[in-house]
Amino acid sequence: MLKALAAVACCSFVSLGLLVPSPVSAQTAVRSQPDRQQWYLNAGKMTYVVGVNEQGILQSLYWGPKLSDRGVVPVAKSLPERASQYAPAATTPQEYPAYGAGIFPETALKVNSPNGDRTLILKYESAKVTGSQLEIVLKDTNEPLRVHLYYQTFPEGVLARWSRIENTGKGSFGIENAASATWNLPAGTGYTHRWLTGMWGGEFQLNEEPLKTGKSVQESRTGHTSHEANPWFSIGKEEQTTEEAGPVWFGELGWSGNWQIVTEYTSLRQPRVTGGYNPFDFHWTLAPGTSLETPKFYAGYTDGGDGEASRILSQLQLQEILPKRGEAREPKPRPIIYNSWEATEMNFTGDTQIALAERAAKVGVERFVIDDGWFGKRDDDHAGLGDWTVTPKKFPQGLRPVIDRVHALGMDFGIWVEPEMVNPDSDLYRQHPEWAMQFPNREHSEERHQLMLNLARPDVKEWMFNWLDKLVSENDIAFLKWDYNRIWSEPGWNMAPGSSPEHPNPDAEKAIYLEAVRNLYDVIDQLRAKHPKLEIESCSSGGGRVDLGILERTDEVWPSDNTDALDRQDIQFGYTQAYTPQTMVAWVTDVPSMDHRMVPLQYRFVVAMQGALGIGANLTKFSDADLALSAKLTKFYKTIRTTVQQGKLYRLASPLTGDPSQMEYVAQDGSQAVLLALQHSQRLRLPYPTVRLRGIDPDAMYRLRPLDPEKYTGEEVVSGSVLMGDGVNLKLEGDYDSTALILERLP
Repeated sequence: MLKALAAVACCSFVSLGLLVPSPVSAQTAVRSQPDRQQWYLNAGKMTYVVGVNEQGILQSLYWGPKLSDRGVVPVAKSLPERASQYAPAATTPQEYPAYGAGIFPETALKVNSPNGDRTLILKYESAKVTGSQLEIVLKDTNEPLRVHLYYQTFPEGVLARWSRIENTGKGSFGIENAASATWNLPAGTGYTHRWLTGMWGGEFQLNEEPLKTGKSVQESRTGHTSHEANPWFSIGKEEQTTEEAGPVWFGELGWSGNWQIVTEYTSLRQPRVTGGYNPFDFHWTLAPGTSLETPKFYAGYTDGGDGEASRILSQLQLQEILPKRGEAREPKPRPIIYNSWEATEMNFTGDTQIALAERAAKVGVERFVIDDGWFGKRDDDHAGLGDWTVTPKKFPQGLRPVIDRVHALGMDFGIWVEPEMVNPDSDLYRQHPEWAMQFPNREHSEERHQLMLNLARPDVKEWMFNWLDKLVSENDIAFLKWDYNRIWSEPGWNMAPGSSPEHPNPDAEKAIYLEAVRNLYDVIDQLRAKHPKLEIESCSSGGGRVDLGILERTDEVWPSDNTDALDRQDIQFGYTQAYTPQTMVAWVTDVPSMDHRMVPLQYRFVVAMQGALGIGANLTKFSDADLALSAKLTKFYKTIRTTVQQGKLYRLASPLTGDPSQMEYVAQDGSQAVLLALQHSQRLRLPYPTVRLRGIDPDAMYRLRPLDPEKYTGEEVVSGSVLMGDGVNLKLEGDYDSTALILERLP
């Protein structure tokens, strides 16, 4: 099977040659073949190969199962012209195609030269290997423009690619499009494309369809990652790829601003994926002696199906992306959080927050967070954003009495902020109306009664860091819930370098798209450097800013404002295709939910246990029985937390396809496995289907510990082979029933 897949992966780029797949072994991350002008990049169970063809063009040669140290693919060779409509530049799978020389498919780079030339022909100049990183330099045949292509291998089975466009001349270039990478898949038929779309309250909806001739574009034009699409892709084979097996090529982009991923299937049956900055309303002036770097585009290959692809991405994020503490190899598991928003919204005082904190402590919460409404004249969403001082109306003695009480109850303290926004009804806006994003003489578009601050401005960036630093320094704050509640409009910046109110330059002002995101990253980086114990959640009216760029700097995300337990299963199912459960915050909230469903408390907890458990319900209205059940379930979750958040996720039954759904998590060392089982509704009094586990040791014995002993009537000690073969029978009856099962491997 492996050899067959290797042949499939190779045949699109070159004719079959000496191709020897091998078992995973200690192997050089980047192997050069100077005599063949080839580079072999090994990442986990994957190999990626590029080479220089007879025309000096860098060509994609192989992307598939891992090759042995002796395995080589044929040298790069440009493909022939196909009639007059298909020049070699268009038929050959170029590694980083620039617009020019007859290229009509999607290009990675388009540049306007000072002399009016709008084309490029990039040819190989040099290469350098440094550890697990490869740098290849391409140079235009006429213009003083170089493109540095970077490749970084990761042992989890992922390759990161990005580019740096360098101006070595004396005039300025205008960049109209700059992608991070183009990924060429094996030419052929029968591909399936999967991607994520959504909306507010319905993020991370999984889409799947056969890959068809033409282009599929996923993008954001909102100024941030967006609710409507997420920068992730997955491509499998229709008759081979399932959740459990088959070839999958997958990837995701690390950028929190406007982005675009184009999945293209050409008439010559060549699948390609190109992604990076969104060219919509984009321009970057590349002055002499400067360069522009694109975001990292991460991608991998597996023959283990969609489930293995998501487990690879999860491990990449845990090991390589998420912030660490000190010398820790992995980020620490997320604490159980209580957030006061749904209980109080903005109608609270310090005393009401303390009352909630006392209840939260009784049920086992570890972090207490005050949400919106603690600052300025903030009694509703019409005013106060920008005035980040504690309101004496609600906290006459400041935050200290609340923080001290939270600490005395054994919890740490967090608080909500929305640094990038301003209300017109605020002291900040009255002092600095020019700080709002705007075009001269164009009426502002207010959303949620607020405007966007222009974070591209150095003075706004400095102000933002200073008040955040002051807030954290003067209070014992362990956590910031960093929100972002509207999209961009009027993205003007008449003080941009190269523009002025007297002489506006629209092209120069478009630098706002990059500079605002770069400054956001800088503020967070500086804040974390000064306060190394501080943790941050990325929130954007739910899941509007989730990507590997923001996850390099934040510890968790809020996937959706929709906390309905049934809806959340679909959202969380899509989320885990691309992101680790460690980052997926899920709250238990009150019913009726936003969809007016009355869902039992345990069902809500079991759904929220699929990621980083949190509670947002009004605990002051809980009965003693509800408080006792909540305490029991949080105590149970603490025994499985590390396995759920950092283990290997197996999606046994999808909530998208039926009433029953099951998620299984297996600890990295295999010592524990956890099954979370749910039933939305029972039909015809049929029994709950048998659950066959995966990913455990068939030769080991496991002790089973059920959350609800009455819902599991099997043996206490069972072999792994029986658990995966014969399975587990659970007694889930009626609507909205749920349970959990822990498996502990015996010595």
